[in-house]
Amino acid sequence: MSSEISYLSLASSADRGATDGGATLNMAAVMRRQRWQDFFFHKLTLSFALLVLVVLVGIIISLVLRAWPAMQAFGPGFITTIEWDPVNDQYGGLIAIVGTLATSLIALLIAFPVSFGIALFLTEICPAWLKRPLGTAIELLAGVPSIIYGMWGLFVFAPLFATYVQPALRATLGQLPLLGKLFSGPMIGIGILSAGVILAIMIIPFISSVMRDVFEVVPPVLKESAYGLGCTKWEVVRKIVLPYTRIGVVGGVMLGLGRALGETMAITFVIGNAHQLSWSLFAAGNSIASTLANEFAEAETVLHTSSLFLLGLILFAITFIVLSAAKLMLLGLNKKEGAK
Repeated sequence: MSSEISYLSLASSADRGATDGGATLNMAAVMRRQRWQDFFFHKLTLSFALLVLVVLVGIIISLVLRAWPAMQAFGPGFITTIEWDPVNDQYGGLIAIVGTLATSLIALLIAFPVSFGIALFLTEICPAWLKRPLGTAIELLAGVPSIIYGMWGLFVFAPLFATYVQPALRATLGQLPLLGKLFSGPMIGIGILSAGVILAIMIIPFISSVMRDVFEVVPPVLKESAYGLGCTKWEVVRKIVLPYTRIGVVGGVMLGLGRALGETMAITFVIGNAHQLSWSLFAAGNSIASTLANEFAEAETVLHTSSLFLLGLILFAITFIVLSAAKLMLLGLNKKEGAK
């Protein structure tokens, strides 16, 4: 009897050993498969990231190579030269550069406070039944093609702007000693100021959507505590919401500015497309994007084409500088928060 019990115990031990050995082998196979999956996933995501870098470097190299004849012919003076004469093959980019920076600055000055107010209303004041329709309308505006904005600006906005807004600006701000130069000139509805306003309308949905999203991230307990202490809505926004979300706000503003710098079709419709430099914001002007859109297909000489590529390279550099400045600003804000 005892020998039978011993035999059964030995058999059960052998079965358990075989089971444990099989489980160990299965575990090892699973771990090997997971390591291979992690390896391939890491390499795949790394290739995606490197692809973006390769494309960026390729764009820069192609722009430099195509712009090299103009860089050799005009040198650094291309940036400070006003003349743009395809007949005599003489080119300078100052007018287009000034137009790009002026329209983007006007757009940002108009769009930032409006977007800030929209985001605050949607997150802090708007009734629940109105929040979703307004938010959807803003998102739809962000999806409207730029050429639609340009057509609306030329055929609807420009006549109204010339009839009502420009005379009012000349009668008020145009009478000031130094500021008056900016609001003088022909009131035809198109020009630098009109292009800036159209750009502002285009980037408001982007900035306000980002601001709304970052404002909604603020923990409700912080705002409720402030309200419990007797703070008003403006005090809650100024002392709780803005300090908590200022990094996201700066990012949203820079996103809108980047969109304004590179906008093409809407600007082409309303800026006037004139190679002239004037102190008046009512006067027609040009931008880098509109110059490329208007003249690239008609460029005949190598120097003309190369000058257009050089303008594109300058636009790329301006955008890079703006985004880098925004990144440095965000890093500075993070350091200050860490110090506090």
